Amino acid sequence: MAVKREGPTHRQRQALATKSAIAAAARRLFATQGYVGTTITAIAEAADIPAPTIYSAFGGKSAILRAIAWEATGTLDVDRTHAEALAQSDPRDGLRMAANLQRRQYEVMYDVIDIYQEAARTDPDIAADMQTILANRERAFRRHLEAITPHLTVEVDEGVAIYQTLVLPEVYRTLVLEHAWPLNQYETWLANSLITQLTG
Repeated sequence: MAVKREGPTHRQRQALATKSAIAAAARRLFATQGYVGTTITAIAEAADIPAPTIYSAFGGKSAILRAIAWEATGTLDVDRTHAEALAQSDPRDGLRMAANLQRRQYEVMYDVIDIYQEAARTDPDIAADMQTILANRERAFRRHLEAITPHLTVEVDEGVAIYQTLVLPEVYRTLVLEHAWPLNQYETWLANSLITQLTG
């Protein structure tokens, strides 16, 4: 009787390794040369993988960028963290958890967010992705604030606007990348700002 193997086959593992190598090379090039300035040929050379293989594995740059973002986001466990933040009895603790999640997101994938912003200016598919991402983020912020409405010192709509502003990538870049704030300092500042601005 044949024994059924668990997990991916050797060929599937090879395909995953190839995709991972392509994504890693593309991420480096996108960060240093920009999304627009990076060609599939350049990715092929950096990954030492033929360009036709890249097209076969992904189809194009936008699909590669999506795969990079998906992999990076997968390490953050965003949904569980949001749920835990909402479950806190003290709303300040929930906002601190939200600040920690934002810090970890930028720590893991600020470069990917930056690439997405650049790509969205020229790639309609990525622009559509960005609109979806921003809408989902706003819904998550709103859900959080609606859950702590009795503790808010502002209306929910105003709170969402404040929330969105404080967590902007441009704010992170200014404080951490340009002014060399340690990540812990950024997280503490963000948590305190959310608490002060939203709950008084």
